[in-house]
Amino acid sequence: MTIETISETGCFGGKMGVYRHASISNNCTMQFSVFVPPQAAHGNVPVLTFLSGLTCTEENFMAKSGAQRMAAELGLMLVSPDTSPRGEGVPDDPDDNYDFGLGAGFYVNSTQAPWSTNFQMYDYVTKDLQSVIFENFPGDASRHGLSGHSMGGHGALIIGLRNPEMFKSLSAFAPICTTLHSPWGQKAMGYYLGDDKSTWSDYDACEVVRSVSDANAYSKILVDQGASDPFLKEQLKPELLQEACDASGVSLSLRIHDGYDHSYYFIATFIEEHLRFHADHLIS
Repeated sequence: MTIETISETGCFGGKMGVYRHASISNNCTMQFSVFVPPQAAHGNVPVLTFLSGLTCTEENFMAKSGAQRMAAELGLMLVSPDTSPRGEGVPDDPDDNYDFGLGAGFYVNSTQAPWSTNFQMYDYVTKDLQSVIFENFPGDASRHGLSGHSMGGHGALIIGLRNPEMFKSLSAFAPICTTLHSPWGQKAMGYYLGDDKSTWSDYDACEVVRSVSDANAYSKILVDQGASDPFLKEQLKPELLQEACDASGVSLSLRIHDGYDHSYYFIATFIEEHLRFHADHLIS
């Protein structure tokens, strides 16, 4: 899959770049960012893909998390795609709000018009992005981890749990743990998937956990949550994820941190621990 280079610069002995390509799934151009660590000069390296949250682009995680320093030390390639399709002709929220449409793809495959033409973010992450990364960068597809924040944490959980053959480690920061019981999720699923809530289960992390065929596919899933997060009670509901994991025998390390909110200050504080968590599973 051909890519266009938007920018590249040196970073901690490696290379930080932003790229564009034509997405088959989303029927438009998409952008993504990649940090290639210095170890890639000697061969393919493990990869961690990070899915960002509402309103974010391919830039937010790379610019705000401070992840590159530790990724360079550990030898991890970092990948961060845009959170939704954009551009002329791509439909946006009819109410012009931030929590749906452009910047808010929710990592689902839409079935409803007009969204279904462009909003196929589940396929984008599991198909298009896989091709574009492993055909153009020195990543090892057999050592690939997945993480994300907020809406992207929801995306990481549903995609990781449904595709354990593709991803070998899984974590999340402040994820939307249930789209069925979150106002953000209910709005997005209603537009993208329609009124029949039985079709929403494949995109609800708690429901996906309950349906996993192999509870031991991941030795442990790491989730960090700030106790001062303003969205904790109404939107995120990690206690429901804990209940679902306990019922299904899935090992979850859910850590609640006093004094931390939903921001990238929270992510920057704990990103080193997440990178080391993934490195433990991906680097032998």
